[in-house]
Amino acid sequence: MGVTLTFNTLKDCHNESKSAVKISKVNTRSPLYSLLLSRRHSQTLAKKEEKQRNSISALYKESRKYKLQDINAMSCSLALSNSPALSPPMSLFRDNSPIISPSPEALNLSLTHLKPSSSPSSPCSPFRLRLQKPPSGSLLSSSVSTSASSSDSGSTAGLGPRSASAILKRKRPTRLDIPMATTALHFGVPATPCAVMREVEREGCGYSVYCKRGRREVMEDRFSASVKLQGDCKQAFFGVFDGHGGAKAAEFAALKLEKNILDEVVGRKDETMVEEAVKAGYLKTDAEFLKEDVTGGACCVTALIQNGSLVVSNAGDCRAVLSRDGAAEALTSDHRPSREDERNRIETLGGYVDLCRGVWRIQSCLAVSRGIGDHHLKQWVIAEPETKIITIKPEYEFLILASDGLWDKVSNQEAVDIARPSCVGINKQNPLSACKKLVNLSVSRGSSDDISVMLVQLGQF
Repeated sequence: MGVTLTFNTLKDCHNESKSAVKISKVNTRSPLYSLLLSRRHSQTLAKKEEKQRNSISALYKESRKYKLQDINAMSCSLALSNSPALSPPMSLFRDNSPIISPSPEALNLSLTHLKPSSSPSSPCSPFRLRLQKPPSGSLLSSSVSTSASSSDSGSTAGLGPRSASAILKRKRPTRLDIPMATTALHFGVPATPCAVMREVEREGCGYSVYCKRGRREVMEDRFSASVKLQGDCKQAFFGVFDGHGGAKAAEFAALKLEKNILDEVVGRKDETMVEEAVKAGYLKTDAEFLKEDVTGGACCVTALIQNGSLVVSNAGDCRAVLSRDGAAEALTSDHRPSREDERNRIETLGGYVDLCRGVWRIQSCLAVSRGIGDHHLKQWVIAEPETKIITIKPEYEFLILASDGLWDKVSNQEAVDIARPSCVGINKQNPLSACKKLVNLSVSRGSSDDISVMLVQLGQF
């Protein structure tokens, strides 16, 4: 059967209120019949939409009674079926303004009993439930973003002057410009190892040195070596510097200490005053570093060779060991709070020494009692060195200058025994190989500290 529709005019077909419809036959294939049903269906939807607005307005008034103004955890968004369910701006999470708005553009209610529509674009479901996007970094952000991606984004009805893309878009954070890692400041000392290098080795006239970085990110050990001082091949200066709290103090000492000591020695012109000259050079270097207003400190051990004499000085736990016909002889004594005289000096000055996890420390902080720098502990950590002067004799074979990374794992005599075969009694000596053997031995025994070993062959001076 079909339905035959007759109209007074074609215009009456589009204006139902003025049309005169007469049904005489049944013809369901008529295009006018389909057009009329579509028009009636549109008006039905418009009425439903009006009822939705009225019900939402009523709910809004009801919510005002219960003062639903601050829902920061999560809110549900009600939107018309023909418009996308949009997340409200992030400012709603920050202010105390009411979240619920009577505007048809953004209707946000805390309604948990409404079920989401099975199809985003279905006209049969007047409401869509949409969880508001939580702030970035929250535990709910990932799950909510997943549901948001499945929502309808094709229609933008009811958005007003703002588009859907403008509301959904989040501003990208400003790009961070992270500078590339650079090497540590070297104060113009070519002999000092680079902070980013794992190993440093060097051979010169009468000396060899090998440094190996420990588990720290940068190398804090430094060294200096100068031969033919004032044009005399029998004069030389050597030093090993072990930094702590950074490498700046060790770098500064590697640059300045030699010059300051030589200036004091030359200025006094009295060989009997060499010890005082070395002391003045240490104290001057310390004073200059403190003016730099940087943190950290450094332990030092130096050897000055001039006029057939060996002047060895130290401040801290770097050590100098002499090989006398194969017998080890320590020329320095480590400056640590565990020494009775050092502990008494610190306590006399008002400080204290205590045992922290098996290590004696000043003010529960530093494990050495002398050195360059350490401004925050300068009242107790002094830069005054202890100096020993000896005349070089034929039985004095070589001198080992090393940081505590070696001496914590290798004894004095053991170091001499390992180094001596590469330095004495063979046609082709290889002192650099001896330095590497000592460093590797300490590492094999569990040392994680920076290790620097310098071997000076006294027979050449």
